[in-house]
Amino acid sequence: MRMIRYTLLGVTIFLLLTDSIAAGRWYADDQVKRGEKLFSENCASCHGQNAEATQNWKQPGTDGKYPPPPLHGSAHAWHHPMSILRRQIRSGWIPLGGNMPPFKEKMSATEIDDVIAYFQSKWSDRIYMLWEERQAAMGKAKGN
Repeated sequence: MRMIRYTLLGVTIFLLLTDSIAAGRWYADDQVKRGEKLFSENCASCHGQNAEATQNWKQPGTDGKYPPPPLHGSAHAWHHPMSILRRQIRSGWIPLGGNMPPFKEKMSATEIDDVIAYFQSKWSDRIYMLWEERQAAMGKAKGN
């Protein structure tokens, strides 16, 4: 009987932690749905339909530039704070030597956030928590 109680307690704690992790994300389901459509229309041709990127994204192309990275949590997008993710989408990477065009004329600030919500929804809870920790640390470092 005691073993069953401990097992049930463990399962309950696990479910509570899992739910609180998933529920703790900054975006809502409707943002992810809107972001999926926007991502499909504007980003998928380069970053892949499921944000999985192109083959050999770690190897520079013949032009010396790197192909678009995956955005689904397996590359470096999660290292960037929200402000940088927004800026990269808004301003593109052409001024920095990349191929990504700016989207400031095609998407509003809200739509850019929806796109970020979509690809962050593909991040595992672990990657998302690491991103949040980096966000918090950067905020403390800046005195926010």
